[in-house]
Amino acid sequence: MLTLNTKIAQAEQIDGELELPYDQREKSRLRATLRSGEDVAVFTVRGTVLRDGDLLRGDDGRVVRIIAKAEATYRVDAADAHLLLRCAFHLGNRHTQAHVGHEGGVGFLRIRKDPVLKEMLEGLGARVSEELAAFEPEAGAYGGGHHHHGDDHHHNPLAPIPLRQKIHRPGDKKEEG
Repeated sequence: MLTLNTKIAQAEQIDGELELPYDQREKSRLRATLRSGEDVAVFTVRGTVLRDGDLLRGDDGRVVRIIAKAEATYRVDAADAHLLLRCAFHLGNRHTQAHVGHEGGVGFLRIRKDPVLKEMLEGLGARVSEELAAFEPEAGAYGGGHHHHGDDHHHNPLAPIPLRQKIHRPGDKKEEG
């Protein structure tokens, strides 16, 4: 069985594709099947999340591309940015993973299917529709950024978090330098 264990940035040749839903792409140990039907074992560093388009090199040198499998989701659209931001706030307040997307000049959110959350979002005034789509939630404040498929550039939504941040108090003297 092919063992995939090294994440790489690029490859001259792609030898296979592994299509996985998000919940399997966030596991560090996984047995799966390539689109070709070949069984593989995936061993990644704990905490690694495989994103659509990521490349893994196997123990025999072959390279496999990760494909984000379409899954049951809700797409959340709003009449304006303020309402979409309110929806994002309420989802975050419930620790709900959310995919932040932009398509045709319009922003949207995508979440896993959850009727309770759908009702809440509709109560806020959002349009919530079922769709079968790749789910690529944001990494979170400490997880770093990621590249959304179709983006023209890479972005990190948050600045790096310093290991130790100096807190300035009103009574502190100014540092000279």
